[in-house]
Amino acid sequence: MRIRSLHTYPVKGCHRLDHDEAAVEPWGLAADRRWMIVDADGVGITQRESAALTQLTARPRPGGLHLSAPGMPGLDLAEPADGPKTQVRIFRNKPHIPARIADTAWVTAFLGRDASLVWQADPTTRAITDFAQPGDRVNLADGYPVLLANTASLAAVNDWLTESGDDPVPIHRFRPNIVIDGAPAWAEDDWIGHRLRLGDLTFRVAKPCDRCRVTTIDQETGETGRQPLHVLGRHRRFSNGLLFAVNLIPDLTAGQTGHLHVGDQVTVQSDGVLGES
Repeated sequence: MRIRSLHTYPVKGCHRLDHDEAAVEPWGLAADRRWMIVDADGVGITQRESAALTQLTARPRPGGLHLSAPGMPGLDLAEPADGPKTQVRIFRNKPHIPARIADTAWVTAFLGRDASLVWQADPTTRAITDFAQPGDRVNLADGYPVLLANTASLAAVNDWLTESGDDPVPIHRFRPNIVIDGAPAWAEDDWIGHRLRLGDLTFRVAKPCDRCRVTTIDQETGETGRQPLHVLGRHRRFSNGLLFAVNLIPDLTAGQTGHLHVGDQVTVQSDGVLGES
């Protein structure tokens, strides 16, 4: 098994960036989802509410970020280390976390609704709540630092789609950070609670990923359909949701970093099953 591709999403919900290599921090890939657009109540706006985010490209630069979108002037932003403090939530039913406000006017004009762009200045403040160790932290992802997908599992989904008369979908519908190939379809189901070694780094496989309507949004155009969520409902429905891909936690602590490269070998560690929280 090897890493086939690497991806980050600098603003939560934005268009992906593709990488040949990526730095890894305890809370996720470097520059991945440290920024988020929130509504007037401080709750994150994702593609679930606004498919227009597929058209937002965010490119990190030293000490800041460049935003671009069709019909909008480009915007260079500095990390607002001294910007206004605020409290935000990933979802309405989740706890508040501290952030700094970076912009209001540009993102409000882009989305056509009251919004602000915030920056997670300190990623050590957000703990992972389930299937994690006490020191585990996460960026502004839904719940876990890294999402890994298997190309063979995508091929199985696309076979089901073809059989039902639907078009196949690309792996980007599932918005992974790491895509691997060389594993059988659904091999990742058996990795839950174990460790994976990717290159020189190890990751704990915390839990499978329950999929939502974002998978039905074309990541290039923003158009929405019913697939592949409908076919996942027929073939991959479990007690914990419609499952595709797995959530990983890096075996790193604050101050530690590592690197991943396309082509790095991937192996399942035979060091026993991890305990659950």
